[in-house]
Amino acid sequence: MDIATFLGIVGGIAFIIFGMTQGGSISTFIDPPSMLITFGGAIMATVTSFRLDQILTSIQVLKVAFFGKTPDYEGMIKTLVSLAERARREGLLALDEEIANLEDDFLKRGIQLVVDGVDPDLIRNILETELSFIEERHKVGIGIFETMAGLGPSFGLLGTVIGLIRMLRQLNDPSTIGPSMALALVTTFYGAFLAYVIATPIANKLKLKSSDESLLRALEIEGILSIQAGENPRILEQKLHVFLSPKLRKKVQEEREVEEIYGTKEKA
Repeated sequence: MDIATFLGIVGGIAFIIFGMTQGGSISTFIDPPSMLITFGGAIMATVTSFRLDQILTSIQVLKVAFFGKTPDYEGMIKTLVSLAERARREGLLALDEEIANLEDDFLKRGIQLVVDGVDPDLIRNILETELSFIEERHKVGIGIFETMAGLGPSFGLLGTVIGLIRMLRQLNDPSTIGPSMALALVTTFYGAFLAYVIATPIANKLKLKSSDESLLRALEIEGILSIQAGENPRILEQKLHVFLSPKLRKKVQEEREVEEIYGTKEKA
């Protein structure tokens, strides 16, 4: 589970509810008709903006925001270096035995193309095309929540206008003006809540997840082509470390130094 997403959403809702209970009853903010106008209207307008199959996949996209794991760049580099070492020792055809042990489908396809002897430019073209389609699918998922975030306040305002119209029809009874105004404004609250507490944060998290995966795929493409070119595994490792953040690069370097120290002691 992505703790940051869970903590942010749940924590945000908890703080808002706590603030709502201070100085009055939370029932003041509960109005089913306003909820139907704001949440129902925004969701249905979002459904109208996309194809049905795209809307259905948004459930899977939502799981990515809450349960998607951060890519293991370091682990992928180690895998690519290991493949490069075997290819250098036994030849590219030996990698055919490694394909079944790979868990990453993108990497599997790339190594299979290498084993099949496909031209490097064609391999790059195939993998980059697949990457572009992956990014497009991500954009659709992000777009669904961005659309919902944009529509939420609009339907909140629509609900407020409806409430004000009802209030103006009852001006002959001054005692109803205060409660009617409160109910009119609560739809604006629902719209802001949908946009800024739920939809926008999820869209931003999905953008981050998409960026992480795109970086991982770019790293894999570079590694696959380097293996095919027969590059030295050590050179390959250094090249792929460029994809890592400085902090992670430093951590990897420290771990390697520790391994070298203990390895020297064991040999002694």
